[in-house]
Amino acid sequence: MNNVFSRDWIEGELRLIGSLDTRMIGLLRAIDETGSINRAAMQVGLSYKGAWQMIERANNLAPRALISTAIGGSKGGGSCLTVAGRALLELFTRLEVQHRRFLRDLNQSLLDDPDVMLLLRRQVVKNSARNQLFGKITAIELGAVNAEVYVTLKGGERVVVSVTLPSLDYLGVNIGSDAVLLINPSDILVAGGDEHFLLSARNRLDGHVIRVQFDGVDSEVILQLLSGETIAATVTQTSVEALDLKPGCKAGVLFKSNAVILAVLAATGAS
Repeated sequence: MNNVFSRDWIEGELRLIGSLDTRMIGLLRAIDETGSINRAAMQVGLSYKGAWQMIERANNLAPRALISTAIGGSKGGGSCLTVAGRALLELFTRLEVQHRRFLRDLNQSLLDDPDVMLLLRRQVVKNSARNQLFGKITAIELGAVNAEVYVTLKGGERVVVSVTLPSLDYLGVNIGSDAVLLINPSDILVAGGDEHFLLSARNRLDGHVIRVQFDGVDSEVILQLLSGETIAATVTQTSVEALDLKPGCKAGVLFKSNAVILAVLAATGAS
């Protein structure tokens, strides 16, 4: 299975003087192979008119014509690269090799910087959960059926996650691993900043409200945690009014350990 983190972080297209890019060079290669602008256009996914426009623009910009076209004749005409066109194609091919080598070296330099890699790896985490919290696994307690995984956030807060033993083994969870916690807003309760109760929910994170958005039915309350990260909760408008939730006020979020989905950031280059 390919790892989503095994990828080139820096990408770039080779382009010469604006219009001579990989698409134009691809058209030149196709013309050289097929001897026909029509067939070359189909090969690279261009319309016949679009191919001609690219050719005319390239011929006009170049000091010497890149393509020679014969119309009619015993063989029905055709197109081929001129000496200048073939020289440009060879030049671009050599530059492509150097360009790929340059990008490979840049990407390798990123792999050697763990802080940069952690930042980039977080950027490609895509999922439907509204809340994503990043941290490190600091403890694991095994039970008969489930395990409790403790994740410490960058602000020092600790979150406990209930994970089945097969899932724990599948994820390859280890102490010190980077982790992502996924929590749906509907699974989160909101409490006033000075209110502390004994509840069955294992997790409480404190912060302050930065935004309250009413959607016509419920409200989305966004808190900024002590770590600087944000977390959203869906609550009724009645609860918002009862708790007097508004930007700037202290508040806390509570959620059960089984409401959290644990994801582990795999090592770059693993498969």
